[in-house]
Amino acid sequence: MIMNYENSIGELHEECGVFGVYDTDGNDVVSTMYYGLFALQHRGQESCGIAVSDTNGPKGKIMSCKGMGLISEICTEENMENLKGNIAVGHVRYARSGENSIHNTQPLVLNYVKGTLCIAHNGSIINTDKLREELEQTGAIFQTTVDAEIIAYHIARERLKSKSVEEAVTKAVQKLEGAYSLVLMSPRKLIGARDPYGFHPLCIGKKGSSYIFSSETAALNAVDAEFVRDVLPGEVVMINKDGIHSYMSHENKKQARCIFEYIYFARPDTHFDGVSVYNSRIMAGRILAQTHPVDADVVVGVPDSGNAAALGYALESGIPFGMAFVKNSYVGRTFIKPKQALRASSVRIKLNVLPEVVRGKRVVMIDDSIVRGTTSANIVRMLKNAGATEVHVRISSPPFLYPCYYGTDVPTGDQLIARKYTIDQIRDMIGADSLGYLSLDRLGDMLGKDLGFCDACFTGNYPTKIPDNGVNK
Repeated sequence: MIMNYENSIGELHEECGVFGVYDTDGNDVVSTMYYGLFALQHRGQESCGIAVSDTNGPKGKIMSCKGMGLISEICTEENMENLKGNIAVGHVRYARSGENSIHNTQPLVLNYVKGTLCIAHNGSIINTDKLREELEQTGAIFQTTVDAEIIAYHIARERLKSKSVEEAVTKAVQKLEGAYSLVLMSPRKLIGARDPYGFHPLCIGKKGSSYIFSSETAALNAVDAEFVRDVLPGEVVMINKDGIHSYMSHENKKQARCIFEYIYFARPDTHFDGVSVYNSRIMAGRILAQTHPVDADVVVGVPDSGNAAALGYALESGIPFGMAFVKNSYVGRTFIKPKQALRASSVRIKLNVLPEVVRGKRVVMIDDSIVRGTTSANIVRMLKNAGATEVHVRISSPPFLYPCYYGTDVPTGDQLIARKYTIDQIRDMIGADSLGYLSLDRLGDMLGKDLGFCDACFTGNYPTKIPDNGVNK
């Protein structure tokens, strides 16, 4: 079983990233797909896949390459030698507990009476049990446990009574509750869809005669594509040889972008609905310096997402910024799940401290979150062992108190340290000299503009219904 290395030391994960390309002049898009997915690798490191078709070739012929592992491991030159086509969909995935199976790798390819349908999904559908039961009662047989298969089945059903696949998608997504950013491929069309709350990002790009859907603008930059616009919350976008066509599946609802996309998940060079992720993290650091000042000699960030917030803290406070950590960039996954006793060693494999930066100094350490507390305790200990006289921890998010149902791997409430202990108790447990979190009332200031966002993992105020069996509601 392939385990995600970072998960073993208590960090959070997005579930996946999606990418799609359609070259209307018929040029091969496989290399663009590969490098686009490579740029989204941070969004999922357990499985990946690419599905390719030729709009001018035999209708419904789809070639794919997918498996458990990283893009560089699965989509090798040898494995992709026969993949050729001008339309493609790709996916990278981090699985929730019990779902890291080869059968759950995406994109999923379905054959049905109207032809073929290929789908890649980012997010989490809340009413999957109801939708799945509805299908099972009419004889549907499932090969996976992922939401994407349920979504695809409902699209296929709607297609039987619709004039086009985009009409079928527009009708099918109205049944979905929760978060979805979808990229779909039919024999002659590429389709993107985003839930009406806009939980997770999805944007449109263009490179020459190619149109692109991507979870992040950073992946557009990686393939030298021009950013066109974001897919709007509640929008279905169809791309064919005639260009871009837009349909709205829902009336505008209260929008609820995942705030953790800005805090941690997205790459810092990504823009999400007009907001720079990098600037958001800088602002988070500035806010921490305003609300939790401290006398110190150096500000350091825990790589990677903590670095920008640390720079913001330094800029606001006037305390020098330092690079105290060396990160092993080649540690992404491991084939051996570390035992509890080895988790401290696991942190040291991933991060090492530069004693020259912290020795004899009072250190402000900026990180994006504290989940269970184990990782933070280990990093504080490493800093003090390297000679730091004081370590003041600042967190660029509020305390986690509730699980997420929209595609973020936040544990259940009883596993969240802030659910059971006060801030002072957490400070003592991780060995810090002081501890400060980003306050809830300043969370929106990170964005620099008035955008609706979801903070349910901090407040318990979910923007949608949550499952009847949801824990710690």
